[in-house]
Amino acid sequence: MKATAPILLTGAGGQVGYEVKRLAAEQGRSLIGLSRAELDIADSKAVDQILQRVHPFLVINAAAYTAVDKAEQEVEAAMRANRQGPAVLAAACHDRHIPLLHLSTDYVFDGNAAGAYKEDDPVAPGGVYGLSKWQGEEEVRAGLMEHLIFRVSWVFGPHGNNFVKTMLRLAAERDVLRVVADQRGCPTCATHIAAALLTIADRISQGVDVPWGTYHFCGMPETSWHGFAETILREAVDMGMLAHAIPVHPISTDQYPTPARRPQNSVLDCRKFMQTFGLQLPAWQEGLRAMLSQIKHQE
Repeated sequence: MKATAPILLTGAGGQVGYEVKRLAAEQGRSLIGLSRAELDIADSKAVDQILQRVHPFLVINAAAYTAVDKAEQEVEAAMRANRQGPAVLAAACHDRHIPLLHLSTDYVFDGNAAGAYKEDDPVAPGGVYGLSKWQGEEEVRAGLMEHLIFRVSWVFGPHGNNFVKTMLRLAAERDVLRVVADQRGCPTCATHIAAALLTIADRISQGVDVPWGTYHFCGMPETSWHGFAETILREAVDMGMLAHAIPVHPISTDQYPTPARRPQNSVLDCRKFMQTFGLQLPAWQEGLRAMLSQIKHQE
C-alpha cells in the first residue's frame, strides 16, 4: 500500500462526501471523489473499472440512499444503494487488499433503549432505511476484514438538505414553529465527520495499526429536535441571518406523523471511538456556527 496513492471517495455529492472532498482539496491531498451520477457503487463492473484505473490505497464510502420516508415506498432503490452497493465495494476492495471506510446510521437501532447505544447493542431497524443500512453493514463485515464502519446521526452541513436549512427556511416563512421534543439524539456536523475520516486515512496511509470494526461518531452533547431548532434560530438571530427570534413550540412524535418511524432515542455512545483513535468529539454547536457563517457569506 502506497501513501502516494489517492483516496477514492464515493458519494462525493452528498453532505459528508462534499465535505471530505472540500477538506482534502484544502489540505492538498490526493483524492478522487465521485458522485452517485458518476459511479453507481452497486454496479460491480463500474466499480472494478474505477479501482483498476485509480489504484487507491483507501476507499471512503459516503454514498447512500438517505430519503428515510421515501424508502418505505422505494424499497428497491434503498436496498440497491445501501445494501448491494456496500457489498460490491467490499468484494472489490477485498480482491485488491484495499481498506474501506463506510458510513452507517443510528437508524439501525429501534430507539427504545434508555441510555446511549453502544456498538455491540442489538440492532432492530424500524423502517426500510434503517434495515437497508444495517444489511449494508453486514455485507461489509462479511466481505472485507479491513473495514471501519462509522455510525453517525442527525447529520448537517452547508451542502445539501438537512434539518438546519429546513429550520432557517421555515423561520423566514412563519411566525411560529412546532418541533418534535420527545426524540433525542446527537447532531453531527458533516465537516467534523470528514475531518475524522481524513485523519484516520492518514494513519492507514502511514501504516499505523488501525483496529478494524464498527464505531459510533456523533456530535456532543445530546439534545432533542426541539432543542436543536431553538439553538439554530438563536444562533441565526445572533449572526444577523434572521431579523428576530420566533417561538418554537414543543410537540410530540404523535403530533407529527411520518411514513417512517423515527427512533425516540438516537443517542450514540462514542467512547470506543475516542479511546481507540485518541480523538475528541467536537461540540455540534461549533459546527453549527461554522455552517451558518459559511451560508451567510455565500448569500
